[in-house]
Amino acid sequence: QVQLVESGGGLVQPGGSLRLSCAASGSIFSIDTMAWYRQAPGKERELVAAQISGGITNYADSVKGRFTISRVNARVNAKNTVYLQMNSLKPEDTAVYYCKVLYYSGRYLEVWGQGTLVTVSS
Repeated sequence: QVQLVESGGGLVQPGGSLRLSCAASGSIFSIDTMAWYRQAPGKERELVAAQISGGITNYADSVKGRFTISRVNARVNAKNTVYLQMNSLKPEDTAVYYCKVLYYSGRYLEVWGQGTLVTVSS
């Protein structure tokens, strides 16, 4: 199994930056995809960015050029960490951001982080 711990949300002014982190522990060598989703009040959860094992990345059109997803496979502390660097933040980026990991354990399974709130406001 895989366990996730997210961190890094907060309040930031428009135009500012934040970096979110999601540390995955457990069966990390079975991880296929690490991704970030977000859910704004009254809206459905949407994909923000994803990175598939092998380095292929995918971004929502609304964040292309502003957000960057990256992944570190750490062998020392047995954790894989995925980051979401968010630059040039806009009020419409305000949402709860969730990390999601897809991993293989006999079949493909997914696990979600607890969510972290990002508020972009002056």
